[in-house]
Amino acid sequence: MPLIPLQIPKGQYRNGTEYMSQGRWRDGNLVRWHDDALRPVGGWRARIQNDGTEVDIHDAPSTPTVAGPARGAHAWVDNAGNRYAAFGTYNGLVAMLESSVLDNLTPTSGFTDGRIDATLNTGWGAGGWGYQAWGVARQDIGSIQTATTWSLDNWGEYLIACSSDDGQIYEWDLDAATASVVSNAPTGCSAAFVTEERFLVALGCDDAGVNNRRIAWSDQENNTSWTATATNQAGDIELQTNGQILAGVRTRGQSLILTDQDAHSMTYQGPPFVYGFQRVGTSCGMIAAGAYASVDAGVIWMGNRGFFIYSGGAVRDLPCEVSDYVFSDMNVDQKSKIQAVVNSQWNEVWWLYQSNDSDECDGYVAFDYAENIWMTGKIDRTTGFDRGVFRNPMMVASGGTVYEHEVGSDYGTTAPFCETGPIAIGSGDRLMKVTKMIRDEKTQGDVRFDFKTRLYPNSEETSHGPYPSDFKYDTDYSVDPATLGAQQPPYVTDEDKNKYDAPTSVRFQGRQVRMKVSGQTADWRVGVIRLEAREGSRR
Repeated sequence: MPLIPLQIPKGQYRNGTEYMSQGRWRDGNLVRWHDDALRPVGGWRARIQNDGTEVDIHDAPSTPTVAGPARGAHAWVDNAGNRYAAFGTYNGLVAMLESSVLDNLTPTSGFTDGRIDATLNTGWGAGGWGYQAWGVARQDIGSIQTATTWSLDNWGEYLIACSSDDGQIYEWDLDAATASVVSNAPTGCSAAFVTEERFLVALGCDDAGVNNRRIAWSDQENNTSWTATATNQAGDIELQTNGQILAGVRTRGQSLILTDQDAHSMTYQGPPFVYGFQRVGTSCGMIAAGAYASVDAGVIWMGNRGFFIYSGGAVRDLPCEVSDYVFSDMNVDQKSKIQAVVNSQWNEVWWLYQSNDSDECDGYVAFDYAENIWMTGKIDRTTGFDRGVFRNPMMVASGGTVYEHEVGSDYGTTAPFCETGPIAIGSGDRLMKVTKMIRDEKTQGDVRFDFKTRLYPNSEETSHGPYPSDFKYDTDYSVDPATLGAQQPPYVTDEDKNKYDAPTSVRFQGRQVRMKVSGQTADWRVGVIRLEAREGSRR
């Protein structure tokens, strides 16, 4: 009988119906593609302090007590080569030294707490009595208060921090007990960042009243000089936009200002105007203040119904093969919590978002900008930063624990997997009768295969497998690997693997077949799987 190679293109496709993803990978979690092979992402481990306890940003010493999930993270190196990381929550700012010791940088006076969750006044009590029909979602007529986020950067070796609700720009000089307000800086800021030319920029600053379009910058190399004079380069401008400024980011040769409606370049021109501004994109507003990433390919961000990239010239749409799933899976009421995290080791940007049944970030969508492919999955993380300063990228769980990623093969109680859409012979009008499977793995026996068959796109599915039938880890992936004793990785012994070198006997048939690949070992790979199959009748 002929062998059918399952040469499935890299990346997930999850737009439209399930049948539209035929011949593609559709669902997955904690997997990626590299050199055309499917593989798991690296595992994670909690960052450990010298006393052996896990690093939890809520355990930062002194008062006020830091609480709530982190909504902003940044890592940098001081002039002596010491490494630091900073994390912001709705009511505090925490620094982590390279030794994992935590410092509570929250000012003891003058700091205004923000909100853990976003609020939208369209619920009970909004509008007049009897306004709109019972059981119909109310119109978007209420004021929106977003969840508190932080913009974090470094001014040389000092930390720069701004909470979107407190509105003041803080600086930590490494020796002080807490962060202090930058002298003379504007107040009421939504964000702040430092340009390549060493100007500290305040965004959405409103000293004289609310003005979410105003941009102000300090004198060059002097972040305490903000009043424009003939002898300095400080200045300000009101951006011409119908939206509100959310963030600013450095990119090649310029900075980019992102609003919830459009994007503007900020280019250094020198005195007397100092900076020039140009709208480079319309209808490309960012979904949340932390939903952008700056990588070699450009600045990439998530919008309200799609993704965008700016690499000079003009903003362009970034086609996404999983956008239908992501935006239908999202709790849009809490969209202000979305954070982007770069994983440059694998040329990826991860957006952490909250699914429909959650108020906290529990899912992700990732883009491999080198391979131009997309991945989705579930993970409890709220923010993080790339490797570089530290050996591994780090992300923070909603409970406050700091995790190092891309290390080991611990995935908690989950197992990496990837599942295809329908696979059919020809146009799918004949039955596929499969009798054998020839695996293509890095190490035979590290991976489990499951199949599901159907006669028609919406008919009932029949499950087959697992293959090999004596695969040793928990079928439902609901058991913590730490409790499996002798069945911890590797789950298959070297003696067992020898028998997996031969083709695996299987018995199933259907007009459509879906394949699921999963494994919990450290570094499995899957290439081109081949099925020994023949055509059956049309009936």
